[in-house]
Amino acid sequence: MLPIVDKPLIQYAVEEALAAGITDLIFITGRNKRAIEDHFDRVPELEADLEAKNKTALLEVVRNVLPSNVNCIYTRQAAPLGLGHAVLCAAPIVGNEPFVVLLADDLIDSKTSVTQQLVEAAHQQNGSVLAIQDVDRSQTNKYGIISGDSVDERTTRLSGIVEKPASDVAPSTLAVVGRYVLEPEIFEHLRQTQEGVGGEIQLTDGIASLLQARPVYGFQYEGLRYDCGSKEGFFQATLELGRKYHGL
Repeated sequence: MLPIVDKPLIQYAVEEALAAGITDLIFITGRNKRAIEDHFDRVPELEADLEAKNKTALLEVVRNVLPSNVNCIYTRQAAPLGLGHAVLCAAPIVGNEPFVVLLADDLIDSKTSVTQQLVEAAHQQNGSVLAIQDVDRSQTNKYGIISGDSVDERTTRLSGIVEKPASDVAPSTLAVVGRYVLEPEIFEHLRQTQEGVGGEIQLTDGIASLLQARPVYGFQYEGLRYDCGSKEGFFQATLELGRKYHGL
C-alpha cells in the first residue's frame, strides 16, 4: 500500500494486469492487510458527496480505481511460509486454468504491460513464462537464477533454476523478477515441494520441478523495473515516475 507518486504499489500491479485483459484478480493477503481490500471497495457515500459538490475530476479518480467488470477475490495466507505457499493458497480459486502472478513490490514501467508481454509469449511458446532480466553477477544471491537454451533474442527455454545462488556458482546472470505466467500443473509440484531457502516453500523450487514435466521459458521483457522492496528502489521509482508524470 506504499504510494509511488499518487498511487499505492498494488494499484500499479492491478492496472498492469487489467491492461493485459485480466478481469479476475486474486489477492493473497495476511494479517493486518485489510487496507488492500478497503482500497478496492466502492465508497458510495464519498462518491455521492463528490458528485454533489461537482468535483468531477476527483469522482473519476475514485471510480476508476477498479472498473466495474473486474472481480476481486481475497484469500489469506495464514502463516508467512514463502511465495510458493502463497501461490498455492490460490489453487482452489484458480482451478485448472493458466494464471499470472504479480509481485507488487516489483514496479515495472513499460509501454506495453509486462504481464501482456508474458501472456503473449506464453501463447507463442505454449508453456509457462517467467519475466527475467540480466543482473550483475554480484547480485545473483538476491534472485532466482535460470539456466537454459536460447530460443530467440528474448526467450530462453529453462533447463534449470536455482534460488539465490552465490555469484561463484550461479549458472547464469539471468534473474527472475516478480512476474510469472504459470500453467495450473504448478500447484501439484508446489504441494510436493519441501521447505527450501529460509525455511519457506519456494516458488523457484516448484518451478524447478515443473520444468521436468512441462516447458518453462524465461522472457526478457521490455520495461524498467524498480525494486520497491528496497529503500533505494522505492526512492528511485518515486523520483523517476514523478518526473515522467510531470513531463520533466
